[in-house]
Amino acid sequence: MTVTVEQAFIAPRHLAGGGDPGWITVPLHRACGWSYGHDPLMPRVLLTSPDQLKQLRMDPDPDDPWWTVRHARDAAQPGWAATFGARTPVEIIAAFTDALTDPAGPAAPAADPSAPLRKAEWHTPRDSGGLVSPDGTARVERLGTTDSDPWLIQTGVIEHPPIWRAYFTGSTPAHLITAVTRSLADQTPVTRDPSKIPGLARDRMSVSTHRVPAEHIAFALERRTALLAARHPAPPAAAPPPHTSSPRRTR
Repeated sequence: MTVTVEQAFIAPRHLAGGGDPGWITVPLHRACGWSYGHDPLMPRVLLTSPDQLKQLRMDPDPDDPWWTVRHARDAAQPGWAATFGARTPVEIIAAFTDALTDPAGPAAPAADPSAPLRKAEWHTPRDSGGLVSPDGTARVERLGTTDSDPWLIQTGVIEHPPIWRAYFTGSTPAHLITAVTRSLADQTPVTRDPSKIPGLARDRMSVSTHRVPAEHIAFALERRTALLAARHPAPPAAAPPPHTSSPRRTR
């Protein structure tokens, strides 16, 4: 007999709430080799990439973004930073970190972050710039007109405080921001525990509950981690030492 559990399927995904942080941190550590060096007595997580240039910090501070991803300046590019609020769905942040750690690099170096949103029928309001979701609960805009200007994503309902914000400094690679906007434009619902459906903008969500195999939920993170690990080729096996004959013993 298959054991099932109830799951809530929520759309649009940007209103689904934060979700499990392990969806981001576990694959970074186990599949991408990011090391952790945080103090277990402090309520924060610090992960650093193998090349020591990139860092993810999750810090539960009610007055600041919970998630920060930084890339130090190097010979190839200037430094940059991306921040995400506490209620940013982990699926959206994971789109960013998955693109960041992809060993194949960007599929389209000149990717336009606005393109996935326009394709999904996001529109430009008459009284302001940027692009707004069809339901009016999310906005993406570039805070300027040059390639060095930052990007801002904000979700919420008119006359209420924002639910979450994401901010990308001007030097953040465009393909990483495009990974986020592609996830925003994705109309596939995301799953949550029915007891943890956010109350904010509840009337703007489409929520349906279904019973799904418990095994599917229990092993979802393991499957995700394995898929990401498969992107990194295994190091070649060390060649066996050349065979040499034993020296003859002499009397």
